[in-house]
Amino acid sequence: MNSPTHQEKRQIFERHLLFGKLSASEIDSLISYSRVERYPSGREIFAKGAPGQSLVAVLRGSIKISSLSNEGKEIVFNIINAGEIFGEIAVLDGEERSADATAMTDCELLVLNRRDFLHLLENRADLCMIMLRILCQRLRQTSEQVEDVMFRHLEWRLAKRLLHLAESVGLHGLQSTSVELHVSQRELGNMAGGSRESVNKILQNWHRQGLIDLGKASVFIRDIEALRRLI
Repeated sequence: MNSPTHQEKRQIFERHLLFGKLSASEIDSLISYSRVERYPSGREIFAKGAPGQSLVAVLRGSIKISSLSNEGKEIVFNIINAGEIFGEIAVLDGEERSADATAMTDCELLVLNRRDFLHLLENRADLCMIMLRILCQRLRQTSEQVEDVMFRHLEWRLAKRLLHLAESVGLHGLQSTSVELHVSQRELGNMAGGSRESVNKILQNWHRQGLIDLGKASVFIRDIEALRRLI
């Protein structure tokens, strides 16, 4: 895996809701403070309960944000792909991480320490307001997830999660009508709140309808609009 270029690092900050408001020199300063970390597929990046001492940008690969019960049941909150940033909330207060982060593929991450992030916010009221917007978005998403699990049937939840994943890998705003997602049926079940067997039954039905193709630990969405109509 080649080392990321300065331009690759800069682009990930420029595209972010918060960091995109910074000047080129401010972004360059953040990059100078940050460090690159690499994790092989399946390696834990941080565990639930660990101190929230850093903010993380994904340069390459995919990250699973999840939590495991004492009985071994897993819930997947999100999958973070290349170009996305996570850990903004915990890094604000330095409290414990609220979930586990695990590399789903070989990953290359850009890590910014909490002290450098907070130094950036100290005299920038505009950035603090954007952080409040980000926190509100997270709260709304959490409320929406709880409502979905309580009131929506599994097929609806599964379609919604697939569309969310499709948008997160760059489909949003593009003219493409199809996309391949590297996610297993078990992980989809953990995200949508259903068993692997129930998820498989729904996916097989969609496959027969020509909406998707199924691969080994992957789902190829053939018809995005048809999937949107399900929700």
